[in-house]
Amino acid sequence: MRKRPSRALVPALAASALFLAAGCSADPGQSSAAARTPDAGASATSTANSDQPLAVAAAPAAAATSTAVARPGAAGGKARKTSLKVKSYDSHTRRAVISTVAKGTSSPSPTGTPTPAGTTAPGRTAVGDVIASAPAPGAPDGLLAKVTKVIGETADGTEVQTAPTTLDTLLGDDDAKGTVPVDPASFDVERLLPDVKVSWAKTGDIHSGPEGTKVPLGSLRVDVATKVATAEGAPASADASVSGFVQVKPEVDFSYGGGASTASTASTGSTASGPGAAYLGISGDWTSQWALKGRAGATAKPVRLPFAKLHADPVLQVGPIPVVVNLDLTCYFEISGDGRVTVDVEQDLKGDFKAGGTFGTAAGWTPVNESHMDSSPVRTSVTTAGSVKAALGAQATVGLYGAVGVTADLAPYLRGEAAGTVTATTPAGSGTKSDVAASGSWALYGGLDLSGTLQIQLAIFGTPVIQHAIPLGTLHREWKLADGKM
Repeated sequence: MRKRPSRALVPALAASALFLAAGCSADPGQSSAAARTPDAGASATSTANSDQPLAVAAAPAAAATSTAVARPGAAGGKARKTSLKVKSYDSHTRRAVISTVAKGTSSPSPTGTPTPAGTTAPGRTAVGDVIASAPAPGAPDGLLAKVTKVIGETADGTEVQTAPTTLDTLLGDDDAKGTVPVDPASFDVERLLPDVKVSWAKTGDIHSGPEGTKVPLGSLRVDVATKVATAEGAPASADASVSGFVQVKPEVDFSYGGGASTASTASTGSTASGPGAAYLGISGDWTSQWALKGRAGATAKPVRLPFAKLHADPVLQVGPIPVVVNLDLTCYFEISGDGRVTVDVEQDLKGDFKAGGTFGTAAGWTPVNESHMDSSPVRTSVTTAGSVKAALGAQATVGLYGAVGVTADLAPYLRGEAAGTVTATTPAGSGTKSDVAASGSWALYGGLDLSGTLQIQLAIFGTPVIQHAIPLGTLHREWKLADGKM
């Protein structure tokens, strides 16, 4: 697995991530812009038929460096595929170098002879253009930007100044909706504990991971086995450990519905109508099997220990537009309790989940939070009085073009508790052994918590800005696995 350079992440699906920060809307463009099409020589995909929804699908490998350009406010300015490529991008200055790919080649073609600053060579980008690019040098999360100034020609292409923008400047009044699986082989993996194994399987009978590990097609599996701190005073036989796996088949849910009234975007000065609806989220099948054994040194406040971080940048092809989704998964286990109970439990869990944010002009942004799980205990044992709770979960963040918009935390857990008394009596003067009697009860529960946050950056769709983070709310379910007397 290749390692991705570390980068700052905005806190959990609560970081503006699912979507880009609300940006400036595109300028109508200069009067001469209408005479230049976004890509004069490219075999463009037109979106002229606005009655048909745009297809949403995983971008083919050949489109890994694809770019779309729109020129809002200009005749024929709808988004279309283009041979323009982002040669380089500087996130600090927001300057980009744009080059063209000559027909019949896959390599960018520099201009050759530089042109005076502020001018544009025929067929190249112009002020007012909105550019959507798949991951490119300097823009590993993709790029969605508006050209505010043409600086001039260089040996590598046209250097331009850009500013943030929103998806409605590209999608306009179009509609698009789709759910796209994420290729499990596309994840970069950072192992945070020594004994972590990652497996995946994809079509073509391609498998990665320990020999003998069975993983369904399209799924990603992370196994972990580690010791945890033992409670103070616990006997050597009560060594504590956690082991098991998390298996997920992640999918990205994306939809955009154009047609909001112009009045709804008047405050932003946008020339686009803005969306009447939008949705961004993550969903998928979930399987986990894990065990907790011994007397963990738990505390009342949950202690979380991440054991693997995974990152992928799947590109959705929304009509002609490459929409880059940034997906982060952090797998962890978490333990809390009083440190007095000794357990030996294992649980199988299967189901699905969905978390995200949906937008409508009447209600604004509202959360989506669903999960359906079935569990079965493999073994159950609780001794001594006390309580413990342990979760093996995953936190996911979803964003567009580098901005986090949704954070979701799915935490299936085991909870055990026991209560009782122990009494000892010795007949006076008998010198015999004491009679010991124990009475009490115990119970084991399975459960899950699904929580998260919607962030301001959801406004990347061109919707009104969220004034503060919106909690997804907590979906909480619990069921009894087993109980007994002692």
